[in-house]
Amino acid sequence: MKKMVSGELTAFLSLIFLLLLALVGAALESASIQVLKNEKRADAGRATESVFAEYQKELLEKYEVFALEGTYESGTMSEDAVLNRLSFYGAENMQITTEAVRYLTDENGRPFYHQAVEYEKEKTGAAALGDLTGNIPLWQDQEQQTEEYGKENTETSVELEQMLQDEEQGLLQEDNPLETVSQVRAGGLLNIVLPEGFKLSQKTTELSDTVSHRNLRKGYGSLKAPEDSGADAIFFNLYLADSFGNAVDQKEDTAFAYEMEYLLSGRSSDAENLEESVNKICMIRCAANYAYLLTDTTKQAEAEVLAGTLCTLLAVPGITTVVKHALLLAWAYGEAVVDVRTLLDGKKVPLAKTAQTWQISLTGLMNLKDAASVQEGAGAETGFSYGQYLQALLLMKGKEELSMRALDLVEQNMKTVYGQTYFQADYCLTGARFHMTCPLRREVRYEFTTVYQYH
Repeated sequence: MKKMVSGELTAFLSLIFLLLLALVGAALESASIQVLKNEKRADAGRATESVFAEYQKELLEKYEVFALEGTYESGTMSEDAVLNRLSFYGAENMQITTEAVRYLTDENGRPFYHQAVEYEKEKTGAAALGDLTGNIPLWQDQEQQTEEYGKENTETSVELEQMLQDEEQGLLQEDNPLETVSQVRAGGLLNIVLPEGFKLSQKTTELSDTVSHRNLRKGYGSLKAPEDSGADAIFFNLYLADSFGNAVDQKEDTAFAYEMEYLLSGRSSDAENLEESVNKICMIRCAANYAYLLTDTTKQAEAEVLAGTLCTLLAVPGITTVVKHALLLAWAYGEAVVDVRTLLDGKKVPLAKTAQTWQISLTGLMNLKDAASVQEGAGAETGFSYGQYLQALLLMKGKEELSMRALDLVEQNMKTVYGQTYFQADYCLTGARFHMTCPLRREVRYEFTTVYQYH
């Protein structure tokens, strides 16, 4: 006979059981929703990465810069095109709005500047940085010397002219290099310093159409930007030297033949950019040459003798000293003309001259007006090249101005050289933040943001 056992479930245990079932159900529901959230985030992340993987290929190949060409080769910019690409790549069931976007030209080309700096850091490393950094104090001294030379030259010219006006007489014109140098200064330097066989480029462009002159499309919202460091300007300088050519070392088939000169001067034609650049280099050389003349007693004696000859008809106290000073300043200029011609011939010029490296005689200044008579510089094994002088001058300019002019060159070359006629730098995205809203289930909606930036 089987024994009967009674069973019962108390109300307390029933409640505990229901609570356990509710807890398990809630945990499963929460886990399920979290899985859906993760899936949506993953979908949005993949879609965003896929969109920005469509970067402008030629821009990367030629200039090592990542950017998404926002018109998709149509020439018409619309952020809706980017949102449509997000939907195409897996975010089709999401409501998407753009919270922030950054273009290549924003903040005076800051996104372009930072990408260029990062590329050059990886390419050159600390060794190249050390080489250029060590020369910065040297070039700063040269800049100060150049200012002092210009001031002294002006003051001496004014003083001499005033003395001659007071006496109503002039210096002897025969064998007077001061007159020749004055005519050269007034008539322009470029035609005199161009080496034999140098073909001057006739390329021009309309500046109103360039990045640095037209009204640009601007980004909005906030995106984290890299911090600037003290060495960034030097790395950017190296990037410019690597990416763009100059009159001595030209890149093939570019919108401007003299690109580094455009970065320095920003004029509409190659001829204007080259002329302004060689004038600036000439002034640096004038200052360095004049500093040397002040240490060379032999050359000072030559200048004093000639000054005495030129002042033969004048009985003005102290005028011989002023004329001697003017001759030394003119002699430094004549040597600088030869130096610039040497540089444009692809040779180097020592920063500080010696008796052995000095090239033009005081009487040789008389031939300075005749380009055919200007002697070809011998060059030097050590010293600085034309490109290095341009780099030094560019170091003294602001990064914003250089960034925008560099983008001028990039845009012009992309259009005219690489066939991307639709290309505009201010239509190129370098980063964006999107706000996503998507349904999960049973009226549950999920909102989140996704961000992508090129670095």
